[in-house]
Amino acid sequence: MPSHATESRLYAGVYSDPAFAAVFCDRNQLQKWLDVERALAQAQAKMGLIPVQAAQEIARVADAGLFDLDALGRQSRETGHVLVPTIRALAALCRDGWGEFAHYGATTQDILDTGLVLQIRDAWELTLVRLRSIRARLLELALRHKRTPMVARTHGQQALPTTFGYKVAVWVDEIDRHLQRFDQAQARVMVGNLTGAVGTLAAFGERGLELQQRALARLGLAAPLTSWHSARDRILDVAGLLVQVAVTLGRIANEVYHLQRTEIDEVREAAPAGKIGSSTMPHKQNPSTIDLISALSRLIRAQMVALTDAAFQQHERDGTAWRIEWAALPEIFIYTGALLARMDEALAAGLDIREQRMRDNLGLLGGRILSERVMLALGERVGKQTAHELVHEASMHARRDDLQFRDALLADARIRGEFAPGALEALLDPVTYTGLAAHMVELVAGAARTEATAPAIAAAGR
Repeated sequence: MPSHATESRLYAGVYSDPAFAAVFCDRNQLQKWLDVERALAQAQAKMGLIPVQAAQEIARVADAGLFDLDALGRQSRETGHVLVPTIRALAALCRDGWGEFAHYGATTQDILDTGLVLQIRDAWELTLVRLRSIRARLLELALRHKRTPMVARTHGQQALPTTFGYKVAVWVDEIDRHLQRFDQAQARVMVGNLTGAVGTLAAFGERGLELQQRALARLGLAAPLTSWHSARDRILDVAGLLVQVAVTLGRIANEVYHLQRTEIDEVREAAPAGKIGSSTMPHKQNPSTIDLISALSRLIRAQMVALTDAAFQQHERDGTAWRIEWAALPEIFIYTGALLARMDEALAAGLDIREQRMRDNLGLLGGRILSERVMLALGERVGKQTAHELVHEASMHARRDDLQFRDALLADARIRGEFAPGALEALLDPVTYTGLAAHMVELVAGAARTEATAPAIAAAGR
C-alpha cells in the first residue's frame, strides 16, 4: 500500500517520474547487483580463478525475474544483512553446485556500490535528456522574446529596462554550465569498486587490480586507483549536480511565481480548460505546477544534508553512515526526475507571456526607471557625480509629489538648460534602453559571430 508521496496515487504521481522510479525500484536494484556478480564471475573465469562452468551458470541465473523479492526482504530482516539472501538465492538457482563460486572474494559493499553506480548511470542519462529538453524550450522562448521589453527588478524594486528574452537567456546559460559540469564529472562518477573486505584486494591475490579492471570493464565502468568504500565524494559529486540543477529550476519557478502575481501579471502558467485554481474562489488560477516545482527543488536540497552526513565515514567501512545513502540517494534522484518532468511539461504547455502588461509596467514609475540613462547623459555635461545628485533630487521630487519624471527634471533649471528640445523625451523611452540584451541572447544561442562579440562589448563600454 503506497504511503510515500513519490508513490501516492492520490497525488497522481506528481512527486515522481516513472522512468526515474523504474531505475530505483527494487527489481532494477536487484538486477544491478546481479549484473555485478555476473561480471565478476565472468572476469574470474577468464583469468582462470574460477571454473568457466561456474561463471556460465551464474550468468544464466543472474536475472532478477527469477528471484522472489518478498522472500529476499524477509530474509534480509531475519539475517540482518541486505545482500546475503540474494547471494544464497543466486547460489541455489545454479545447477550442479556451481553457485559455490558466486560472490567469490567480493564484499557486500563492492556489489552494492558498483550496482548503485550502474543505477546512477541510467538516471544520469535520463537527467540529461530532460535537462536538454528544458534547455531547448527555454532557448526558443529566449529567442522569440529577445527584444520584448520588460522591467528588470533588483531588491524587489523596478531598476532598469531589460528584455524577457534576456532574462530567459540567463537561465539557459546557467543550464549550459550544469551540462558542462555533468560532462566534467562523468569520468569521476562512473567508477565501480571491487576491492574486497577492507579495500586491499587481498582475497583476489596479486592479480586483483587486473581482475577488478576486467570485471568493471564488462559493466562499462572505470576502475578506481584505491577503494572508495569510505570515500563518498563520488556520491556527493552526483548529489551536488542534482542540487545545482534543482536550485536553478527552483529559481526559474520562483521567478515565474512572482511574475504571475496579480500586481505584476507579466507571465502566467498555462491554464488549460478544466484546471481549477481554488476550491472556494472560482476566479483564481493558481500556478500549481510552478508551486510544485519550487517545492521539489527544496526537497532535493534537503536530501543533500543527509548525503553529506553519510560522507562522514569511519575507518574502512561504516554501516551507520552508508545506510543513509540507501534512502537518500534514490530519493534525491526520484525528486529530481519529478522536478525535471514537471518543468518540461510546464514549458511544453506554454507560458503565457503578457507583452502589453510588460510594456505597461515599464511606465509605472512615470519615467524614473530611466534615471540612469538621464544621469549618464547629463554627466557628460556636468560630471557624473554632480549629475547623480541632480537626478536623484529630481527623482525624489517626482516620487514625493507624484509627478512624471520628465516634469520633475524640467522643473530644475540646472537640468533643463542642459538638454536640447526633444532630447529628454528620447532618453525617457524605455524600449530603446535595453543595452545588448538581444545580442547576448544570440550569444547564448550561438547565433552571433564570435568576431562580432569583442567590438560590440567594447562599444557598450564607451
